[in-house]
Amino acid sequence: MSEERKPPARWPADGEARPRVGVLCGSASDLPVMEQATSMLERLEIPYEFAVISAHRNPERVDEYARTADDRGLACIICAAGMANHLAGAVAARTALPVIGVPLSGSKLSGMDALYSTVQMPKGVPVATVAIDGAANAAILAAQIIAVG
Repeated sequence: MSEERKPPARWPADGEARPRVGVLCGSASDLPVMEQATSMLERLEIPYEFAVISAHRNPERVDEYARTADDRGLACIICAAGMANHLAGAVAARTALPVIGVPLSGSKLSGMDALYSTVQMPKGVPVATVAIDGAANAAILAAQIIAVG
């Protein structure tokens, strides 16, 4: 299954403010939880870009997104997925930017599988991880990362 190739969505949409945070999720079904992150970023007036890219179905797009994130002016990337959540680790392996993982609860294991696969990263591939479905806290952590600079 191939996802339609399109540029990340941006806020504000007028493009005047360069995005500072990348928000990625692995599936469109993750959108309701990730709206907590985008709403918080908007409340904090932090420009962001948003994309749905599966680490398993579109690894080439994940690679391209992560490798070009710094060039686009991003300061950090929030990655969310459920079940075998490899998105945050795949992104962290390909960028020096801070990566925040959001494990999602939409599985038979209530998100424990996503939590474990997000926090169990090998040495040299750090992923800061928030609580299961903790998208709002991920946005707040992104704001703190930007603040310390």
